[in-house]
Amino acid sequence: MNMYIMNFFSIDCSTEIGSLFVKIQNKTFSKVLQSDKSNNDLLMKQILDFFEENKIKFNNISKIFVNQGPGNFSWLRGSLAIAKGISIAENLHLIGYNTFIWSCAKYFDKADFICCLIKFREKYYIKEFDKRLNNVSNICEIQESEIVEKYAKKIKIVPKKVLKNFNKKILKLDNLNIVDLDHMDLETLQLNGLLEEKLIKPLYLN
Repeated sequence: MNMYIMNFFSIDCSTEIGSLFVKIQNKTFSKVLQSDKSNNDLLMKQILDFFEENKIKFNNISKIFVNQGPGNFSWLRGSLAIAKGISIAENLHLIGYNTFIWSCAKYFDKADFICCLIKFREKYYIKEFDKRLNNVSNICEIQESEIVEKYAKKIKIVPKKVLKNFNKKILKLDNLNIVDLDHMDLETLQLNGLLEEKLIKPLYLN
């Protein structure tokens, strides 16, 4: 039996609807964030209020995860700056993740090849992974026609929170799986060495 217990705090401000999440022992706490123009100014207050409401202290956790993107430049930059500040002030291990690998977490060791599709600013982007979620390709822009022709029969993952941006033609393809993003999956990804622990910076797409 695995006796390892990870207590962590996660921040996701990659889209208009973000979230805060804390896991301590067998308890979890979460809060939905409605991002707006003043989000960066309010984020630290929202975090402190979230911790106070749930009687959480920073010394209850050892790691802080932060979503590196893709997403709005201002939201990503602000949330990463706050995460770094908290990690330094509270001596927490800072770990970065991105929505591509986060979306595929539940498919770890389940399929020989999977890819994640995200539409950002009217462009589709794809990233491919092997069975152990190791990178098969870099993130690259892809046209709708290429998705249909080249990836029609392959396992495709789309995060539910960006679903509204997708063309109905793409959503009707076979082997397309729509997933809810679960902060608990970050634990599996980190334990398997699949997250960024050195150069934590925003993930920008052209």
